[in-house]
Amino acid sequence: MSRSEVSPAAVAAGAQAPTHARPVAGAATSLVRVHALERELDIEYQWVGSAAPGAAVMVFLHEGLGSVSMWRDFPQRLCEAAGCRGLVYSRPGYGRSTPRAADESWNPDFMHRQALDVLPAVLRALGVDPQARPPWLFGHSDGGSIALLHAAHAGARVAGAIVLAPHILVEDISVSSIEKARQAYRDTDLRQRLARHHADPDSAFWGWNGIWLDPRFRDWSIEAEIASIGCPLLAIQGLDDEYGTLEQIRGIARRVPGTQLLELADCGHSPHRDQAQAVIDATREFLRRHG
Repeated sequence: MSRSEVSPAAVAAGAQAPTHARPVAGAATSLVRVHALERELDIEYQWVGSAAPGAAVMVFLHEGLGSVSMWRDFPQRLCEAAGCRGLVYSRPGYGRSTPRAADESWNPDFMHRQALDVLPAVLRALGVDPQARPPWLFGHSDGGSIALLHAAHAGARVAGAIVLAPHILVEDISVSSIEKARQAYRDTDLRQRLARHHADPDSAFWGWNGIWLDPRFRDWSIEAEIASIGCPLLAIQGLDDEYGTLEQIRGIARRVPGTQLLELADCGHSPHRDQAQAVIDATREFLRRHG
């Protein structure tokens, strides 16, 4: 998918599957049943990269309109370069995971619930024991915020985190671009293009768009919360990010001593697409230094 396809703003402007997992028809992913968000959910997932028994696990956390397939081949490329085993999954409401009910609206704590409820449930269901072998987290956009929140609460159960274009507060530029995305979803073929990656594109789009444009969400901030992160942290952002200013990652560095920053030229909101090799090289070096 091209940069313009995955950016609504631009449009407007491993391990063996457990026995309780089952393949998804016509796709190279599987479904696993988890109990999270106070109900039973099917989660789409895929293992990529090294199958070596001692390989570190990297968990990929997608953006606000992402899914397993939206990552394309990036997790495989990164894991091959770094020698790790990658777990890629679609959050509830996305991809082939259980969709959001038509009358279900997300609350301002939706990223906390993903970080503190859904992610641990997925790890348990797929046999990843953070106590015995802490995983690495690789999150993009909303997924980056989820990674930060999980790291802030999990302590030594996270080996480290790489976050791309994360959000730690709501900025005017974010709201403006998301408003443009809403118009694009209504007036262009964005819905049809998202349907390539989501069984229910309305579930994915309106869940994300609705809460980000909810007036209650304007005061959302995790600035104070992330100060408790103790694991190694690499924060990456493009200089041309249409969804956030560099204050997002610079604000992380002020609150989490030792944070490594990478600011990329000729790069928008998706560094792993716009500057994939630079992200792979930086991540590989980061893992070598801290792993």
